[in-house]
Amino acid sequence: MSIYCSSDPPELTLVIERIRQKKEDYEHYGFSKMQGRALRAFFDLAQEYETLENFYPICVFVPKVFLGFDSRLYMVDPETGRLWVACDSITGYRVCGTEPPKYIRLVNKSYEFGDSFIAPIRGNRRLIASKPINKGQDIIGMFEAFPLSKMTDKDKLFFEKYANRIGYNLHYKLLATQNVEHIKFINTLVADIEHNVIVPNMRYKIFFKILKKKIDQLHEIRKQLDEHITFGHSIDCPHVGQVQEIRDKLDELNQELLNQYEEVEKHYQNTSLFLESLLRRDHFEKGHLVLRRRSCRLIQDVLYPQLDRYRSRLERRNIKIKDNIPKELLNDLVISVDVGLMSQVFANFFSNAEKYTEEVVDENGNKTKFMEYGFEVIKDYFGPHKDGILFYVYTTGPKLDFFEQSHIFDEGFRAKLHRDKQGSGHGLHFVKKVIEVHGGRVGFRLEPLGNCFYFVLPFQEQLNLNGKNGK
Repeated sequence: MSIYCSSDPPELTLVIERIRQKKEDYEHYGFSKMQGRALRAFFDLAQEYETLENFYPICVFVPKVFLGFDSRLYMVDPETGRLWVACDSITGYRVCGTEPPKYIRLVNKSYEFGDSFIAPIRGNRRLIASKPINKGQDIIGMFEAFPLSKMTDKDKLFFEKYANRIGYNLHYKLLATQNVEHIKFINTLVADIEHNVIVPNMRYKIFFKILKKKIDQLHEIRKQLDEHITFGHSIDCPHVGQVQEIRDKLDELNQELLNQYEEVEKHYQNTSLFLESLLRRDHFEKGHLVLRRRSCRLIQDVLYPQLDRYRSRLERRNIKIKDNIPKELLNDLVISVDVGLMSQVFANFFSNAEKYTEEVVDENGNKTKFMEYGFEVIKDYFGPHKDGILFYVYTTGPKLDFFEQSHIFDEGFRAKLHRDKQGSGHGLHFVKKVIEVHGGRVGFRLEPLGNCFYFVLPFQEQLNLNGKNGK
């Protein structure tokens, strides 16, 4: 009788078949009771001791204690590819770091030399593919057991399989060690970013205040000129016209400086917001996005500032902007979100609209090119009495096919029609992560003239209409 049904997924079928194959393999190996105990002891101790310093002696002393064979463990230096002695069952760590005997070679097959049996230690091929230990090779060490003169063929087979077990455990521990070092580096880097980037960036606020003060002083000088011009007219001064020209030039310069100041300040405010929300230390310490929620007017405080950044770019591409936000939501949509992260969500939507919106022909045969955005309140979206607030961006252009629709929010995925345009395929995946950590959902739907991307956030007891609760 089958232990799985025909409806089981293929992965489960393969796993069960692999288990059966292993059962047959071990029956074929015919390991002795003591050899079986040695393997079980090795697995138990490999899990019990986490560090490489403890793992190395386990590898060489288990065969000695259980089977009476001495052994020596050789490791491959990941940088140079050379072998070095890690530990042996005779002297322990006293040989650690020394050069191996000349008869120890880095090969992918077991071999014999003198009174020794030497087997390769292989790493996990799946892990090697993602993070190589030995420059892409799967041999990460060699295992020597002796005396060969006392070994049977079953003993040699045992040591070959034992070396394989060492390899899999060793590779995971090597990766764990590398990951710990990686995490330490990231934490140090985050501290450096906070100290050398975010804190100095905040000091720009002082520079902006000083610059604004200087611009205001120019305005005051202009007022003083007005007073002199008025006085000059009263006494029929012949130089009044020249002074007026100087004042007009000063007016023009002052306005240009003010415009530039406002533009740079907006850029600074937005960059600071993005830096703070992306390089937040909590993200790196927790290993996932950590929200700093605060109540805000989602449209006025988050959406419109990002739309203002992209408005001129959209207009330069002749993309008409259609605002479809209901009047009752315009000023009263109050919701608790992470403003910095949500700002980047809107920025990603508008950036994609700028890049991918294309001209199409509508149902009346007219050419059109637009981006439409809006909000909708969806009753009971997340369950009874759990409403959702949906934001969408609808852009004209070629429609995504069925496969692309289901993968458009995947990391690195790009629609085939847009692969000739600049982009990494990361933006919508970032949107998905931010929305989901807010407890929301992302989605896609086709529209008559193009594509519509949207997200839905939980929305309970937060809609104020004319000073009253929206519920």
